[in-house]
Amino acid sequence: MSTVQARPAPDERRWKALGVCLAAGFISLLDTSIVNVALPSLEHGLGASEAVQSWVVSGYALTFGLALVPAGRLGDMRGRRQVFLVGLALFTVASLACGLASGSGWLVVFRLIQGTAAGMVAPQTSGLIQQMFQGAERAKAFGVLGTVIGVSTAAGPLVGGLLIDAAGTDDGWRWVFFVNLPIGVAAFAAGLRLLPRYPAAGKREVFDLFGVLLLGAGVLALMLPLVQEQQWSGREKWALLPVALVLLGAFWAWERRQGLLGRAPLVDLGLFSLRSFTLGSLISLTYFAGFTTVFFLYALYLQNGVGYSALASGLTVLPFAAASAVGAAAGGRLVVRFGRKLVVIGLGGVALGLLGVMVAVALVPGPNLGWASALPLLVGGIGSGLTVSPNTTLTLTRVPVQRAGAAGGVLQTGQRVGSAAGIAVVGSVYFAHLANHGRTDTAMQLGLLSAVGIILVALLLAVADLRERHVRPEPERAAEPTGPGRGDGGAVEGVRPGT
Repeated sequence: MSTVQARPAPDERRWKALGVCLAAGFISLLDTSIVNVALPSLEHGLGASEAVQSWVVSGYALTFGLALVPAGRLGDMRGRRQVFLVGLALFTVASLACGLASGSGWLVVFRLIQGTAAGMVAPQTSGLIQQMFQGAERAKAFGVLGTVIGVSTAAGPLVGGLLIDAAGTDDGWRWVFFVNLPIGVAAFAAGLRLLPRYPAAGKREVFDLFGVLLLGAGVLALMLPLVQEQQWSGREKWALLPVALVLLGAFWAWERRQGLLGRAPLVDLGLFSLRSFTLGSLISLTYFAGFTTVFFLYALYLQNGVGYSALASGLTVLPFAAASAVGAAAGGRLVVRFGRKLVVIGLGGVALGLLGVMVAVALVPGPNLGWASALPLLVGGIGSGLTVSPNTTLTLTRVPVQRAGAAGGVLQTGQRVGSAAGIAVVGSVYFAHLANHGRTDTAMQLGLLSAVGIILVALLLAVADLRERHVRPEPERAAEPTGPGRGDGGAVEGVRPGT
């Protein structure tokens, strides 16, 4: 006769602990977009060349993406609290070093360290949510996380614009990094007291170092030509893409071998037998390829094409940020009831909103564009909130808690790769038209149309999944870890398996 092991009583401080995770997540994601509006200040105050400016932006994204999966697995093995606190402390110190940098070379070095630290923190957040919450509470917690993702990404240009406007062009860029310090220190102090000391899963497992090297080399070869698409002239850079495919294929074969030998792999390939995880990861990758591109393109167009200041440019995306927060909070509550249908509605709202912005650019080019695009951005923001939060919940709902860190790392690595690929593709469309025809309005419209096309791919994936479930519903079990440390995925109550 089998016995069912009772789950431990939930930690009474879990919502306060979630607040610590969200504060750290906010500043790490804020830094993906806040620096964009500080580039003119960097050039003026530090004398940063275009190459340095490129690495300040892309270097962060690169090291962020490289650290996600190894850090997530390390948290699974050694304890998420420890890895989270180390990453947060490193991020805060690196932010201070960036702000105090005396030369552009040092700034790039510290920025790479900052990105690595952000990559250490991010997967621990999703893993801790899996650990601290169950059922509908977990969906609500992921809803709040979705709010932070949407607001931090959209608010970056606004916060950067305010800081540069207040501190001046020469030193404004330094305060873009200094703003992390009070939040980082406060979150670290609160984390020491509030983050739960769960026993780490699989402490006897050996860390898959060779798997880390294969995956790191593969992701690096994949992301480098994407993040440097505008800076590296010539087609030679794209030769790295087949190299990336070979390395990632070798990684897959190595991880499969590790599992067959009963060793602990870096990524449990059994996760990809879960339709909810595989499909959700693909939707996330394609959505972020279109979603993050918009802020890059819109800020560029408003400042260079229309003549907006950094602050005014940031203010124009405020409707999107506010609506995204509302949509994510609602999505966290509604996903239990509607499942993947909510993601379909959200993606449709984002596509509709971006098409509205495209119409506004065509009909109201000039200083009044910010007002004309407010309503479409509001619609797109609500759609974004209804996409990110529910999709994260659905993607991770069947993942065993003992693999939650690595799974979160895989999901977020896809987001980083998607963001880099989207900016490369849409940026190419924008700059190519600008170079050939010199019309910023048309270039912006074509760029937005490209972003909508990418988001429609994500929408088609979600719709196809809904149709398949309607025609052939099938149960789906939580993936069994291939190494030591098996566990219950703690699926969201009310959501059918694999939804």
